[in-house]
Amino acid sequence: MSNVRLAVIYYSTYGLNHRMATLAAEAARAAGAEVRLLRVAETAPKEVVEGQDAWKAAAEKQSDIPVVSHDDMEWANAYLFSSPTRYGNATSQVRAFIDTLGGLWFQGKLANKAVSAMTSAQNAHGGQEATILSLYTTFMHWGAVIVAPGYTDPSIFEAGGNPYGYSHSSGAELDDKAKAAIAHQAKRLVEMAGKIAA
Repeated sequence: MSNVRLAVIYYSTYGLNHRMATLAAEAARAAGAEVRLLRVAETAPKEVVEGQDAWKAAAEKQSDIPVVSHDDMEWANAYLFSSPTRYGNATSQVRAFIDTLGGLWFQGKLANKAVSAMTSAQNAHGGQEATILSLYTTFMHWGAVIVAPGYTDPSIFEAGGNPYGYSHSSGAELDDKAKAAIAHQAKRLVEMAGKIAA
């Protein structure tokens, strides 16, 4: 067991980022981290969610996943965020949660913690890199330590070559190449977080 307490925090409308976050959590546990898989609370009106069958089904499937809290943010010494892209940024649900963290930020409780991010979009150039970079800008304000996968493993090239963080095009299968890239990013985050926490 390592000294890493990782919060894998995600938002997922139709289930893709839920699957990605689950894969990352499994890889981090295999690397020795204590992991909490956590979802960001839904902010869309219930009638809107229930008005779309796929959205409603995904919400029901994720209902057993705990909603991330400030206590989770304090508990963790590493974070992995996963959010779909919305116009080159994280979803409004993720941004709304981040906007509640001012008190923890002010107390320095988000600083010096390793952090990484993943995303998805409808197509490869639909804002994937911009979404990750926008999250990293926030993390820099926290004083967190960004752990991007870079080109540190062949899996990054094989799964599309995004050095900022894993990104997936909706509709494409989460195949073995994708799973390997997600696992590498999670394991690298655990490794770096362990060094910071040592």
